[in-house]
Amino acid sequence: MTLYLGIDDTDTRESRGTGRLARTIAAELARSYTVTGVTRHQLFVHPAVPYTTHNSSAVIHIREEERGTAADVFATAREMMLADFIEGSDPGICVAAGPGINGDLSRFGFAAKTSIVTQDEARKLAREAGILLEGLGGTEDGVIGALAGVGLAASGNDGRFVQKGTTRDLRGTQTVAAILASGVDRVMTMGGAVLEEGVVTLRKFPKPACIGGKAILYVEADGEAYRDIVVG
Repeated sequence: MTLYLGIDDTDTRESRGTGRLARTIAAELARSYTVTGVTRHQLFVHPAVPYTTHNSSAVIHIREEERGTAADVFATAREMMLADFIEGSDPGICVAAGPGINGDLSRFGFAAKTSIVTQDEARKLAREAGILLEGLGGTEDGVIGALAGVGLAASGNDGRFVQKGTTRDLRGTQTVAAILASGVDRVMTMGGAVLEEGVVTLRKFPKPACIGGKAILYVEADGEAYRDIVVG
C-alpha cells in the first residue's frame, strides 16, 4: 500500500521552492522507509487564489510496510517543515493511505485544478475521512493544496514525477535503456508508440507523467532521435 505525504504553500518568491523541500523531506524519510517518488500537481491558477509562482503542490510517495507509518511520517515531515518555515508562507501538510483515500478525496483534488476550493472544505473532508491534515503557519491555506495533491496522486492519473529512482541524475542525451533503468516505467510517443530503443534529448532531466499509476515519459521525434515532452 502506498502512503502519500502532501505539502503546499511552503515558500515565497525569494525562497527555495516547495519541490525542493519535498525532495529534502523525501531524502530524510528514505533513511527509514521506501520512498518511491515525488510528484508535482498543478492546481487552479486564478487571481482569487493566492500562490507563489505556479500554484502546484508536491506529494511524496512512500511504500507503507507496517501499520503506524502514517503517524510517524507525519511527525517527521511536520518537524522538518516547522524547522524550515519561511516567513510569509502558508504551509500545509497532509498524510493519507489506504481506507482514508476515497473517491471524495480524489474529486476534491480534481476540483482544485479547475475551481476555487476552501480550507473549510479541505478540513471537513479530512476530518470525515480520518486523514492527517494540518496548517503550519501563516493563513494555513497550504492545507488546501496538500490535501488536493494527495487526492490527485492517489488517483494515479495526475501530475508528473520530479523525482523517481535516479531520474534526476540524467542529463543531456540518454538512451531509452538508461532512462528505463533510472526508474521510468515506459517511454512512449503521444500517439501511443512504446519505445524500447533509441536516444532521447532531455530538456533537463526526465519528468515522466503519472498515468495509470506508472511513470510515463512522453517523447516526440527529433530527426533520427527523440526529445522529451513535459506532460502533467
